[in-house]
Amino acid sequence: MTREGDSGEQSPLLGRRPLKGHRAACAAVLVVEALERAAFFSITANLVLYLTSDTFGWRRAQASCTHLLFLGASYLLSPIGGWLADVYLGCYGMVALSFLLCLLVASLLPLAATPDGRLSVCGQLPADTIHNCSWQGGGTCQGQPPEQYCAPTIYTSLLVLALGVSSIRANLTPFGADQVRDRGSDATRHFFNWFYWSINIGATFSLLLVAFVQQNISFLAGYLIPVACLALALLIFLLATPTFVTKPPTGSQVSAILKLALQSCGCTWLSGSRDSTQWGEAEDPLLNGRSQPGAPSPEEDLANFQVLARILPVLLTLIPHWMVYFQMQSLYHLQALHLHIPIIFQDHTSTLQGYLFPDVWLLLANVLLLLVLVPLKDHVIDPFLARRKLLPSTLKQMTLGMFFSLASILAAGILERERLQYVRHNQTVPQLTGKDGSLAATLPVWWQVPQYLLMAISELFTTISSLEFAYTEAPESMKGAIMGVLFFTSGLGLLLGSGLTLLLLPEDYGNINSCPMDHCPMDHYFILLVGIQSITCLIFTWISRRYQRVAPVPARADQTTGLIIIITTTMNTMSQ
Repeated sequence: MTREGDSGEQSPLLGRRPLKGHRAACAAVLVVEALERAAFFSITANLVLYLTSDTFGWRRAQASCTHLLFLGASYLLSPIGGWLADVYLGCYGMVALSFLLCLLVASLLPLAATPDGRLSVCGQLPADTIHNCSWQGGGTCQGQPPEQYCAPTIYTSLLVLALGVSSIRANLTPFGADQVRDRGSDATRHFFNWFYWSINIGATFSLLLVAFVQQNISFLAGYLIPVACLALALLIFLLATPTFVTKPPTGSQVSAILKLALQSCGCTWLSGSRDSTQWGEAEDPLLNGRSQPGAPSPEEDLANFQVLARILPVLLTLIPHWMVYFQMQSLYHLQALHLHIPIIFQDHTSTLQGYLFPDVWLLLANVLLLLVLVPLKDHVIDPFLARRKLLPSTLKQMTLGMFFSLASILAAGILERERLQYVRHNQTVPQLTGKDGSLAATLPVWWQVPQYLLMAISELFTTISSLEFAYTEAPESMKGAIMGVLFFTSGLGLLLGSGLTLLLLPEDYGNINSCPMDHCPMDHYFILLVGIQSITCLIFTWISRRYQRVAPVPARADQTTGLIIIITTTMNTMSQ
């Protein structure tokens, strides 16, 4: 049985939903998110190794660039999925459609891992590449570089897959929070804690099991697992439909607010004639031509513009933080490859029969720590502070988390300087991680635990709180779009940080030992990151102390004047 409100929202039970109904809906969302994250990390964990293997024979630089572009697109395309949900499909419809899209495209990965399947989706390998190149044996081509075999199919598939993943990311988060929104802010905070915990459950499964299967058994088996995860996630999501609270799309609120902003700046040639009609008149098709139930009125557009003007500076200020955060997957990982790693799976009697240590396992330290810290925060820290009315706001928690990430980068820089001392005194040992060899310092990799612990605490406060902030502060008709903007800033930070890494580190990116005694780019890069994060912490501290939620401004007879008052009030508050 469902009930439908005036706004078109559908709830599974009449009246107030019982606790059991909330738990069923939330449990379904958390399981679906864990399965989706398991699939995503399973696809990305060894994508470079997959493209450089004998299956395709791409060069490592080409494969690494493709991997980076896929990761970036999976964040940067999030606003598209959020906007489509707000305007056309709603969060529920967009999530279901995106899962179906991901399932269809992800099926190409195991298909391309077989000779017959690869021939059907990629075509025949060029004959000149086979005869003139020895990439199958790990060598290089003589003369012209080899063609990127199956490049059109791979690029198209990864782009479509990134669009599906980003749409799920932008809409499943607010959709899950909608299931508990009638139970107060505490329930919303609990949900986001466990939502992030489920993300790390999926990451643990993919990094611990799937990456090992891909590297030591076969890519066919390794990429069938994420396809199965996506299929199971879609099935659970559809079966749980009767328990969900769903909201219909409410129209192009983003377009309406954009027009208001253009008109307030006098850009009538972009937004239409101002003197022909006023904003509140029914002739304006952009603002008042919405046919969806629950569409915001022009007065709500004005109030939402004020809210949006306050949210966007906060989200944009997160970009430098994301630049630093994503170094955990690049610089921390690169540093770990040059520290002594114990060989726990190597069969010393026969190296041909021994299993390789997957280098992506080095990222498990952060994930496993979060699996412990999230329940600790949800059941111990938050209730303790809430009882004493000391629980900080989401913005203050985000600021606190940034200081922990600053401490993490600082600890990594100190460790790097110590590692270089070992290298300069020839205290090194050759080691094989995955299929790549490196000259590692005899310093144990366990010395990285403090920086991973500090970064995990940073995620606990900054990342989880940013999800809560984007959901609770966004206007009702823009939650998907604002959540998409949050993930867009994450992707922008990822690409900017990766570009800065490629720019400042030496060409031989994998060899961070070859540097002069007094000048090592890796060492100095950590110092640069410390400086960037220090400035970000100061800016965010200033923002968190001045940010205030403002009640909607009542509509005036002259709505142009009302908008000017809104903009003036916002600018005055931010400049105090």
